[in-house]
Amino acid sequence: MSAKLFVGSLPFTTTSDELREVFAKAGQVTEANVVMDKMTGRSRGFGFVEMATEEDAKKAIDSLNGTEVGGRKIFVSEAKPQAPRDDR
Repeated sequence: MSAKLFVGSLPFTTTSDELREVFAKAGQVTEANVVMDKMTGRSRGFGFVEMATEEDAKKAIDSLNGTEVGGRKIFVSEAKPQAPRDDR
C-alpha cells in the first residue's frame, strides 16, 4: 500500500522531477508533484510525494525531514486527507 507525504518549504525553483530525485534516495517513489499556482504558473513552495510502501514513507520522513534542498530546510510529514471543498 502506498503512502502520501506532504513536503513543505520547498525552494520556488524546485521541479517535480527534482523532488522525485530527492525522495528516491529513501525508497521507491510512485509520484512526485510540486503544487503550482494556477494564475502565475509558479511553484507555491510545497508538494506531495507518494511512496510505494508505508515503510518507504516512514524512512523518507525520518531521513529527509529538516534536510536542505536548494538552500532551504524542508518539512516532510504524512499528508492529511483533503478537506471537502464548498464549490459555490
